[in-house]
Amino acid sequence: MADLVLRTSIGNYGHTTPLKDGTLTSERFDMEHIEITPVPMIFRRMVRNLEFDVAEMALATYFCARAHGKKFTGIPIFLTRDFYHGALVYNRRSGIESPKDLEGRKVGVRSYTFTPGVWTRGILSSEYGVDLDAVTWMLSGDEHVEEYVAPSNVVSSPSSDLGEMLISGEVDAAILPGPVDSPDILPLIPDAHEAADGWHRRTGLYPISHLLVAKDVTLEANEGLATDLFGMFNEARTEYVCKLMSGDATEAWDQSTLKMAEIVGDDPLPYGYESSRKTLETFIGFNMEQGVIPEAVDTADLFVPESLTLS
Repeated sequence: MADLVLRTSIGNYGHTTPLKDGTLTSERFDMEHIEITPVPMIFRRMVRNLEFDVAEMALATYFCARAHGKKFTGIPIFLTRDFYHGALVYNRRSGIESPKDLEGRKVGVRSYTFTPGVWTRGILSSEYGVDLDAVTWMLSGDEHVEEYVAPSNVVSSPSSDLGEMLISGEVDAAILPGPVDSPDILPLIPDAHEAADGWHRRTGLYPISHLLVAKDVTLEANEGLATDLFGMFNEARTEYVCKLMSGDATEAWDQSTLKMAEIVGDDPLPYGYESSRKTLETFIGFNMEQGVIPEAVDTADLFVPESLTLS
C-alpha cells in the first residue's frame, strides 16, 4: 500500500472503471473511492465541505466555487462532455414555436448555475438571439455554492419536480427535466443532433460538462500530483476510447459517447488544456454574461500550473 491515500469521488464511466476497480494503479498513491449517487452530490459535498482530495466537478459549479474562494483547483481531465441543443423541451400548449418565444416566459432548470443550463442559455443567446434577461428562470432546487446570489429574474419554485412543473404549466419550457410522460412535451430544437453538428463545425466548440479537481492543501503537500493524476486518468481514457472506436460498445454511456463521436471524430473525450482553450474561453463568457461569475478569468488560472502542458 502506498504512503499517500487520496480520498476520491468520481462517477462510473467506461474511462473511470479501470481506476475504480484497481486495473490501473499508481506506485505513488492509492485512491480510496467514495461511491456517491447521484453524481451532482459529489459536487455539493466538495464545494460545501471539501470532503475529498480528488473529485469530479461540474464546470460551471467550479467557476462559481472559485469565484467564492473555494480551495480546490482544476486539472484538465474533462470527464464528461455533451451537446446541449436537445436539452430544452417545451409544453406545446404554451404556444411556443421558436426559441425567441421563450422571452416573457418561464423556463425551469434545476439550478441557475447548473452546467447544462449555462451551456443551453449560451446557445439560446448566441445562436438564436434570445434575450436571457427577458426570461424568468424557475429553479426546482438550490445552488451547490450556498453563497451565490442569482440575478433578479431567477426565482425558486416550491416544486422539486421539473417534469411536473412542465406538465402543469407552471413553466412553459425546461432544461433537462428528465423523462416526461406526456405527448405535449416536445424538444424545442427538434433537429438537435444536426444543429449541434453544424454549430460544432462553425465554432469548433465541444462543451465540457465535468472535470477533475483536487483540494489545494493536497496539491501543495504533494508536488507533481496533478501530473501523476493526469497520467493515470489519460491512460484509462486512451484505452477506453480505442476500445470504443473499435466497436466494443455495450453500456449506455458508450452509446452516448459514440453519438458525440459522430460529430467530433475519433477522440470524443479529449483531455488537456490547450485543445480545449477556445471552449473554456467561450464558457467563461457565457458564465460572466449570465451572472454566474462576476468577471472574466484567464483560462490558465483555472488549472494547476504544471498541468497546462499535459496532453
